[in-house]
Amino acid sequence: MSGKTETRHGGRILVDQLALHGAERVFLVPGESYLAVLDGLVDHPDIDPIICRQEGGAAIMAEAYGKLTNKPGICMVTRGPGATNASAGVHVAHQDSTPMILLVGQIGRDMVDREAFQEVDYRKMFEPLAKWVGQIDDINRIPEYISHAYHIATSGRPGPVVLALPEDMLSSSTDVADAKPYVPVEAKTAPEDVSRFRDALAKSEKPVMIVGGGGWTREATENLKSFSVRNNVPIATSFRCQDYIPNTHSHFIGDVGIGINPKLAEFIKDSDLVILVGSRMGEMTSSGYSLLDIPCPKQKLVHVYSGPDELGRVYRPDVAINASQRSFLRAIAMMEPVDGSARDDMIETAHANYIAFSTPVETPGDVKMAHVVAELREKL
Repeated sequence: MSGKTETRHGGRILVDQLALHGAERVFLVPGESYLAVLDGLVDHPDIDPIICRQEGGAAIMAEAYGKLTNKPGICMVTRGPGATNASAGVHVAHQDSTPMILLVGQIGRDMVDREAFQEVDYRKMFEPLAKWVGQIDDINRIPEYISHAYHIATSGRPGPVVLALPEDMLSSSTDVADAKPYVPVEAKTAPEDVSRFRDALAKSEKPVMIVGGGGWTREATENLKSFSVRNNVPIATSFRCQDYIPNTHSHFIGDVGIGINPKLAEFIKDSDLVILVGSRMGEMTSSGYSLLDIPCPKQKLVHVYSGPDELGRVYRPDVAINASQRSFLRAIAMMEPVDGSARDDMIETAHANYIAFSTPVETPGDVKMAHVVAELREKL
Protein backbone atom coordinates (compact mmCIF):
# COMPACT_ATOMS: atom_id res chain seq x y z
CA MET A 1 0.00 0.00 0.00
CA SER A 2 2.96 2.33 0.58
CA GLY A 3 3.47 4.73 -2.30
CA LYS A 4 -0.18 4.75 -3.38
CA THR A 5 -0.94 8.03 -5.18
CA GLU A 6 -4.43 7.73 -6.72
CA THR A 7 -6.98 10.30 -5.63
CA ARG A 8 -8.79 9.31 -2.42
CA HIS A 9 -11.03 11.09 0.05
CA GLY A 10 -9.67 11.78 3.51
CA GLY A 11 -11.63 9.04 5.24
CA ARG A 12 -10.26 6.40 2.86
CA ILE A 13 -6.71 7.73 3.24
CA LEU A 14 -7.00 7.52 7.02
CA VAL A 15 -8.31 3.95 7.02
CA ASP A 16 -5.63 2.97 4.50
CA GLN A 17 -3.05 4.18 7.04
CA LEU A 18 -4.65 2.16 9.84
CA ALA A 19 -4.51 -0.93 7.64
CA LEU A 20 -0.84 -0.55 6.71
CA HIS A 21 0.03 -0.03 10.39
CA GLY A 22 -1.62 -3.35 11.19
CA ALA A 23 -4.97 -2.36 12.70
CA GLU A 24 -7.15 -5.46 13.07
CA ARG A 25 -10.27 -3.86 14.53
CA VAL A 26 -11.66 -0.53 15.67
CA PHE A 27 -14.06 0.19 18.53
CA LEU A 28 -16.54 2.92 17.72
CA VAL A 29 -19.87 4.63 18.11
CA PRO A 30 -20.79 5.92 14.62
CA GLY A 31 -21.29 9.67 14.23
CA GLU A 32 -22.04 12.10 11.42
CA SER A 33 -18.84 14.06 12.02
CA TYR A 34 -16.66 11.28 10.61
CA LEU A 35 -18.88 9.61 8.02
CA ALA A 36 -16.01 9.63 5.51
CA VAL A 37 -13.99 7.37 7.82
CA LEU A 38 -16.92 4.96 8.03
CA ASP A 39 -16.99 4.96 4.22
CA GLY A 40 -13.28 4.12 4.29
CA LEU A 41 -13.94 1.18 6.61
CA VAL A 42 -16.40 -0.26 4.08
CA ASP A 43 -13.49 -0.61 1.67
CA HIS A 44 -11.43 -2.47 4.30
CA PRO A 45 -13.28 -5.65 5.31
CA ASP A 46 -10.00 -6.83 6.86
CA ILE A 47 -10.54 -4.28 9.67
CA ASP A 48 -13.30 -5.44 12.00
CA PRO A 49 -15.52 -2.57 13.26
CA ILE A 50 -16.84 -3.22 16.79
CA ILE A 51 -19.99 -1.08 17.13
CA CYS A 52 -20.54 0.01 20.73
CA ARG A 53 -23.54 1.52 22.50
CA GLN A 54 -21.62 4.24 24.32
CA GLU A 55 -18.27 5.93 23.75
CA GLY A 56 -16.98 5.24 27.24
CA GLY A 57 -17.36 1.51 26.62
CA ALA A 58 -15.71 1.81 23.20
CA ALA A 59 -12.70 3.60 24.70
CA ILE A 60 -12.34 1.06 27.52
CA MET A 61 -12.50 -1.77 24.96
CA ALA A 62 -9.79 -0.11 22.87
CA GLU A 63 -7.68 0.32 26.02
CA ALA A 64 -8.11 -3.35 26.90
CA TYR A 65 -7.11 -4.33 23.35
CA GLY A 66 -3.94 -2.24 23.73
CA LYS A 67 -3.13 -3.94 27.03
CA LEU A 68 -3.57 -7.42 25.58
CA THR A 69 -1.72 -6.92 22.30
CA ASN A 70 0.79 -4.09 22.96
CA LYS A 71 -0.56 -2.57 19.72
CA PRO A 72 -2.57 0.66 19.79
CA GLY A 73 -6.24 0.09 20.45
CA ILE A 74 -8.19 2.23 17.94
CA CYS A 75 -11.32 4.07 19.10
CA MET A 76 -13.52 6.32 16.93
CA VAL A 77 -16.08 8.72 18.33
CA THR A 78 -17.99 11.77 17.25
CA ARG A 79 -17.42 15.28 18.53
CA GLY A 80 -18.58 16.90 21.77
CA PRO A 81 -20.41 14.36 23.97
CA GLY A 82 -18.80 11.49 22.07
CA ALA A 83 -15.32 12.71 22.93
CA THR A 84 -16.17 13.56 26.54
CA ASN A 85 -17.70 10.11 27.06
CA ALA A 86 -14.51 8.52 25.71
CA SER A 87 -12.23 10.56 27.98
CA ALA A 88 -12.40 8.00 30.81
CA GLY A 89 -10.80 5.33 28.62
CA VAL A 90 -8.09 7.76 27.54
CA HIS A 91 -7.27 8.55 31.16
CA VAL A 92 -7.04 4.86 32.05
CA ALA A 93 -4.71 4.31 29.08
CA HIS A 94 -2.53 7.21 30.24
CA GLN A 95 -2.22 6.03 33.84
CA ASP A 96 -1.74 2.38 32.86
CA SER A 97 0.71 3.17 30.03
CA THR A 98 -1.42 1.52 27.35
CA PRO A 99 -0.98 2.26 23.62
CA MET A 100 -4.19 3.72 22.23
CA ILE A 101 -5.36 6.10 19.50
CA LEU A 102 -8.63 8.00 19.84
CA LEU A 103 -9.97 9.50 16.59
CA VAL A 104 -12.54 12.24 17.16
CA GLY A 105 -14.78 13.74 14.49
CA GLN A 106 -14.53 17.54 14.54
CA ILE A 107 -16.47 20.53 13.21
CA GLY A 108 -15.56 21.93 9.82
CA ARG A 109 -12.50 24.17 9.69
CA ASP A 110 -14.54 27.14 8.50
CA MET A 111 -16.56 27.11 11.76
CA VAL A 112 -13.72 27.14 14.30
CA ASP A 113 -13.97 29.62 17.22
CA ARG A 114 -17.65 30.41 16.60
CA GLU A 115 -18.90 28.00 19.28
CA ALA A 116 -20.36 25.80 16.59
CA PHE A 117 -22.56 22.86 17.55
CA GLN A 118 -20.58 20.61 19.93
CA GLU A 119 -17.37 22.53 19.23
CA VAL A 120 -14.49 21.62 21.58
CA ASP A 121 -10.80 22.43 21.44
CA TYR A 122 -9.49 18.90 21.91
CA ARG A 123 -5.89 20.02 22.39
CA LYS A 124 -6.99 21.81 25.56
CA MET A 125 -9.46 19.16 26.66
CA PHE A 126 -7.21 16.12 26.34
CA GLU A 127 -3.81 17.73 27.05
CA PRO A 128 -3.61 16.45 30.67
CA LEU A 129 -5.11 13.06 29.78
CA ALA A 130 -3.15 11.96 26.72
CA LYS A 131 0.45 11.51 25.67
CA TRP A 132 -0.12 13.69 22.60
CA VAL A 133 -3.09 15.52 21.06
CA GLY A 134 -3.26 16.81 17.50
CA GLN A 135 -5.70 17.93 14.82
CA ILE A 136 -5.32 17.09 11.14
CA ASP A 137 -6.24 20.27 9.29
CA ASP A 138 -4.51 19.35 6.00
CA ILE A 139 -5.66 16.19 4.18
CA ASN A 140 -2.17 15.75 2.72
CA ARG A 141 -0.78 15.29 6.24
CA ILE A 142 -3.03 12.37 7.22
CA PRO A 143 -0.29 9.75 6.60
CA GLU A 144 2.20 11.86 8.59
CA TYR A 145 -0.13 12.35 11.56
CA ILE A 146 -1.27 8.71 11.75
CA SER A 147 2.33 7.50 11.53
CA HIS A 148 3.35 9.90 14.28
CA ALA A 149 0.40 8.80 16.41
CA TYR A 150 1.45 5.14 16.18
CA HIS A 151 5.07 5.95 17.04
CA ILE A 152 4.13 8.16 19.98
CA ALA A 153 1.59 5.66 21.35
CA THR A 154 4.02 2.71 21.31
CA SER A 155 7.49 4.13 21.93
CA GLY A 156 9.12 4.76 25.30
CA ARG A 157 6.39 4.76 27.91
CA PRO A 158 3.30 3.71 25.91
CA GLY A 159 0.18 5.84 26.12
CA PRO A 160 -2.87 7.30 24.40
CA VAL A 161 -2.90 9.71 21.46
CA VAL A 162 -5.91 11.80 20.44
CA LEU A 163 -6.43 13.11 16.90
CA ALA A 164 -9.26 15.47 15.92
CA LEU A 165 -10.58 15.12 12.37
CA PRO A 166 -12.41 18.12 10.85
CA GLU A 167 -15.26 16.70 8.78
CA ASP A 168 -14.61 18.91 5.75
CA MET A 169 -10.99 17.73 5.71
CA LEU A 170 -12.14 14.10 5.73
CA SER A 171 -14.58 14.61 2.85
CA SER A 172 -12.09 16.38 0.56
CA SER A 173 -9.81 14.45 -1.83
CA THR A 174 -6.13 14.32 -2.74
CA ASP A 175 -3.50 11.99 -4.21
CA VAL A 176 -1.06 11.88 -1.26
CA ALA A 177 1.17 8.81 -0.86
CA ASP A 178 0.88 6.43 2.09
CA ALA A 179 3.37 6.26 4.96
CA LYS A 180 5.39 3.18 5.93
CA PRO A 181 4.41 0.81 8.78
CA TYR A 182 5.45 2.15 12.17
CA VAL A 183 8.45 0.80 14.05
CA PRO A 184 8.10 1.06 17.86
CA VAL A 185 11.16 2.26 19.76
CA GLU A 186 12.04 0.30 22.91
CA ALA A 187 14.41 1.60 25.58
CA LYS A 188 17.06 -1.11 25.98
CA THR A 189 19.10 -2.24 28.98
CA ALA A 190 22.83 -1.53 28.75
CA PRO A 191 25.47 -3.94 30.12
CA GLU A 192 26.52 -1.33 32.69
CA ASP A 193 22.90 -1.20 33.91
CA VAL A 194 22.98 -4.94 34.61
CA SER A 195 26.31 -4.58 36.39
CA ARG A 196 25.07 -1.79 38.66
CA PHE A 197 21.89 -3.70 39.42
CA ARG A 198 23.77 -6.91 40.23
CA ASP A 199 26.12 -5.06 42.59
CA ALA A 200 23.14 -3.63 44.49
CA LEU A 201 21.40 -7.02 44.66
CA ALA A 202 24.54 -8.81 45.83
CA LYS A 203 24.78 -6.45 48.83
CA SER A 204 21.13 -6.84 49.78
CA GLU A 205 19.84 -9.14 52.52
CA LYS A 206 16.12 -8.42 52.14
CA PRO A 207 15.27 -7.28 48.60
CA VAL A 208 11.83 -7.07 47.04
CA MET A 209 10.94 -6.59 43.39
CA ILE A 210 7.69 -4.84 42.44
CA VAL A 211 6.69 -5.23 38.79
CA GLY A 212 4.06 -3.30 36.85
CA GLY A 213 3.45 -0.85 34.02
CA GLY A 214 2.32 -1.34 30.44
CA GLY A 215 3.82 -3.40 27.66
CA TRP A 216 3.95 -6.74 29.47
CA THR A 217 4.48 -10.01 27.57
CA ARG A 218 4.56 -13.75 28.18
CA GLU A 219 8.33 -13.62 27.66
CA ALA A 220 8.60 -11.04 30.44
CA THR A 221 6.74 -13.37 32.80
CA GLU A 222 9.03 -16.28 31.99
CA ASN A 223 12.14 -14.16 32.48
CA LEU A 224 10.75 -12.81 35.76
CA LYS A 225 10.14 -16.32 37.08
CA SER A 226 13.62 -17.42 36.03
CA PHE A 227 15.28 -14.40 37.66
CA SER A 228 13.37 -14.74 40.92
CA VAL A 229 14.30 -18.42 41.36
CA ARG A 230 17.94 -18.13 40.28
CA ASN A 231 18.57 -15.13 42.56
CA ASN A 232 15.99 -15.96 45.26
CA VAL A 233 14.17 -12.63 45.13
CA PRO A 234 10.53 -12.23 46.24
CA ILE A 235 8.15 -10.73 43.67
CA ALA A 236 5.17 -8.45 44.23
CA THR A 237 2.95 -6.85 41.61
CA SER A 238 1.74 -3.27 41.42
CA PHE A 239 -1.83 -2.00 41.09
CA ARG A 240 -3.87 -3.86 38.44
CA CYS A 241 -0.89 -6.03 37.45
CA GLN A 242 -1.63 -9.17 39.48
CA ASP A 243 -1.40 -11.43 36.42
CA TYR A 244 2.21 -10.53 35.60
CA ILE A 245 3.38 -13.65 37.47
CA PRO A 246 1.37 -16.75 38.42
CA ASN A 247 0.02 -16.12 41.91
CA THR A 248 0.81 -19.73 42.78
CA HIS A 249 4.52 -19.17 42.14
CA SER A 250 6.71 -19.87 45.17
CA HIS A 251 8.30 -16.41 45.04
CA PHE A 252 5.09 -14.40 44.65
CA ILE A 253 4.28 -12.51 47.86
CA GLY A 254 1.22 -10.46 46.91
CA ASP A 255 -0.08 -7.41 45.10
CA VAL A 256 0.85 -3.91 46.18
CA GLY A 257 -2.40 -2.07 45.63
CA ILE A 258 -5.68 -1.11 47.28
CA GLY A 259 -6.18 -2.85 50.63
CA ILE A 260 -2.62 -4.17 50.74
CA ASN A 261 -1.85 -7.07 53.07
CA PRO A 262 -0.45 -5.31 56.19
CA LYS A 263 2.30 -7.94 56.42
CA LEU A 264 3.33 -7.24 52.82
CA ALA A 265 3.40 -3.50 53.56
CA GLU A 266 5.69 -4.15 56.52
CA PHE A 267 7.86 -6.44 54.39
CA ILE A 268 8.41 -3.64 51.89
CA LYS A 269 9.06 -1.05 54.59
CA ASP A 270 11.60 -3.35 56.27
CA SER A 271 13.42 -4.31 53.04
CA ASP A 272 16.86 -2.95 52.30
CA LEU A 273 16.45 -2.92 48.49
CA VAL A 274 13.30 -2.07 46.53
CA ILE A 275 13.44 -2.89 42.82
CA LEU A 276 10.69 -1.15 40.84
CA VAL A 277 10.38 -2.60 37.33
CA GLY A 278 7.91 -0.75 35.14
CA SER A 279 5.96 0.53 38.13
CA ARG A 280 5.42 4.24 38.72
CA MET A 281 4.74 3.57 42.43
CA GLY A 282 1.75 5.88 42.14
CA GLU A 283 -0.93 6.56 44.73
CA MET A 284 -2.57 3.11 44.62
CA THR A 285 0.67 1.12 44.63
CA SER A 286 2.31 3.27 47.31
CA SER A 287 -0.70 3.22 49.68
CA GLY A 288 -1.13 6.96 49.31
CA TYR A 289 2.63 7.57 49.01
CA SER A 290 3.23 6.09 52.46
CA LEU A 291 5.22 2.90 51.71
CA LEU A 292 8.42 4.69 50.72
CA ASP A 293 9.83 7.94 52.06
CA ILE A 294 9.75 10.90 49.63
CA PRO A 295 11.96 11.91 47.94
CA CYS A 296 14.66 9.60 49.32
CA PRO A 297 13.47 6.16 50.47
CA LYS A 298 15.32 4.66 53.42
CA GLN A 299 15.76 1.51 51.32
CA LYS A 300 18.17 1.45 48.43
CA LEU A 301 16.05 1.96 45.32
CA VAL A 302 16.52 0.58 41.82
CA HIS A 303 13.97 2.03 39.40
CA VAL A 304 13.60 0.61 35.90
CA TYR A 305 11.26 2.55 33.62
CA SER A 306 10.76 2.94 29.89
CA GLY A 307 10.27 6.73 30.06
CA PRO A 308 13.07 8.91 31.51
CA ASP A 309 10.63 11.55 32.80
CA GLU A 310 9.40 9.21 35.54
CA LEU A 311 12.85 8.39 36.92
CA GLY A 312 13.38 10.64 39.94
CA ARG A 313 9.96 12.28 39.53
CA VAL A 314 8.76 11.26 43.02
CA TYR A 315 11.41 8.94 44.40
CA ARG A 316 15.13 9.52 44.05
CA PRO A 317 16.62 6.18 42.87
CA ASP A 318 20.09 4.97 43.75
CA VAL A 319 20.16 3.15 40.41
CA ALA A 320 18.01 4.61 37.61
CA ILE A 321 17.64 2.50 34.48
CA ASN A 322 15.83 3.82 31.41
CA ALA A 323 14.66 0.54 29.88
CA SER A 324 11.49 -1.39 29.19
CA GLN A 325 10.48 -4.23 31.50
CA ARG A 326 10.91 -6.69 28.65
CA SER A 327 14.48 -5.60 27.98
CA PHE A 328 15.50 -5.45 31.64
CA LEU A 329 14.01 -8.81 32.63
CA ARG A 330 15.54 -10.43 29.57
CA ALA A 331 18.95 -9.10 30.62
CA ILE A 332 18.81 -10.02 34.31
CA ALA A 333 17.39 -13.48 33.59
CA MET A 334 20.70 -14.22 31.85
CA MET A 335 23.06 -12.49 34.28
CA GLU A 336 25.28 -14.46 36.65
CA PRO A 337 23.05 -14.99 39.69
CA VAL A 338 23.89 -13.74 43.16
CA ASP A 339 23.84 -16.03 46.21
CA GLY A 340 20.37 -15.65 47.69
CA SER A 341 20.26 -18.92 49.61
CA ALA A 342 19.97 -17.10 52.94
CA ARG A 343 16.57 -15.79 51.87
CA ASP A 344 14.78 -19.18 51.69
CA ASP A 345 12.90 -18.89 54.99
CA MET A 346 12.07 -15.22 54.43
CA ILE A 347 10.48 -15.90 51.03
CA GLU A 348 8.63 -18.99 52.25
CA THR A 349 7.12 -16.97 55.11
CA ALA A 350 6.20 -14.05 52.84
CA HIS A 351 4.49 -16.39 50.34
CA ALA A 352 2.62 -18.12 53.18
CA ASN A 353 1.45 -14.70 54.41
CA TYR A 354 0.05 -14.02 50.93
CA ILE A 355 -1.80 -17.36 50.94
CA ALA A 356 -3.26 -16.67 54.37
CA PHE A 357 -4.30 -13.13 53.43
CA SER A 358 -6.05 -14.31 50.24
CA THR A 359 -7.91 -17.13 51.98
CA PRO A 360 -11.59 -16.18 52.56
CA VAL A 361 -12.79 -15.62 56.08
CA GLU A 362 -16.33 -15.90 57.35
CA THR A 363 -18.46 -12.81 56.72
CA PRO A 364 -22.13 -12.02 57.43
CA GLY A 365 -24.79 -12.31 54.76
CA ASP A 366 -26.03 -14.98 52.36
CA VAL A 367 -23.76 -14.00 49.46
CA LYS A 368 -20.09 -14.27 50.42
CA MET A 369 -18.16 -12.73 47.53
CA ALA A 370 -14.74 -13.84 48.79
CA HIS A 371 -15.92 -17.46 48.75
CA VAL A 372 -17.43 -16.99 45.29
CA VAL A 373 -14.12 -15.67 43.94
CA ALA A 374 -12.16 -18.46 45.66
CA GLU A 375 -14.45 -21.06 44.10
CA LEU A 376 -14.07 -19.46 40.67
CA ARG A 377 -10.31 -19.44 41.12
CA GLU A 378 -10.30 -23.19 41.77
CA LYS A 379 -12.66 -23.98 38.88
CA LEU A 380 -11.01 -21.73 36.30
